Amino acid sequence: MSRLPEIFKLNTFELPRRAGEMKEYELDIELLEKVGVELIAVQVGEIIEVDARLESVTEGVLLSAQIYAVATGECIRCLDPVEIEIDKRIQELYLYEQKPERKKHAPVVDDLDIEDELLMDGDFMDLEVPIRDSICLSLPNNPLCSDDCLGLCPECGVKWAELPQDHAHEVIDARWADLAGLAEEAPDFKN
Repeated sequence: MSRLPEIFKLNTFELPRRAGEMKEYELDIELLEKVGVELIAVQVGEIIEVDARLESVTEGVLLSAQIYAVATGECIRCLDPVEIEIDKRIQELYLYEQKPERKKHAPVVDDLDIEDELLMDGDFMDLEVPIRDSICLSLPNNPLCSDDCLGLCPECGVKWAELPQDHAHEVIDARWADLAGLAEEAPDFKN
């Protein structure tokens, strides 16, 4: 996955680093790359609206945000356009940069939890991970235009909803198909 440019970076310079301080931001992030799953996503050029509230806490900066975006794609059954509004609330703690400590015999630490931590980069917060995760987890892997969508007729490709109730195609058993051709070539035999 390629990294998006600085569009997800938020400069928190104006937020004092004293516990209890707060600052609110309204962001409109115009996407340069789609965000979502294979069949449905917030497309390139679309806007993700973020109403963020940042609070200084002892360990770092607490982000509380409301995310709004519109994802588009196709129904997996009938290929009609599908549009899903995403309106999610997220909350993440960004830890202040931690200076590496030099120890000769440092104990081995399980680094699985370390990867999940969000860190401040000086005065900047990278909002990409929580926004991307929130959007992707809000979207269905198999989008449908409606829960009762019947899809397309496999023979003619027309939507089942638009076809008459008695719609059917003549089915020829492949085992007898060659014999049907012989019957057309042979003269009528009557007893």
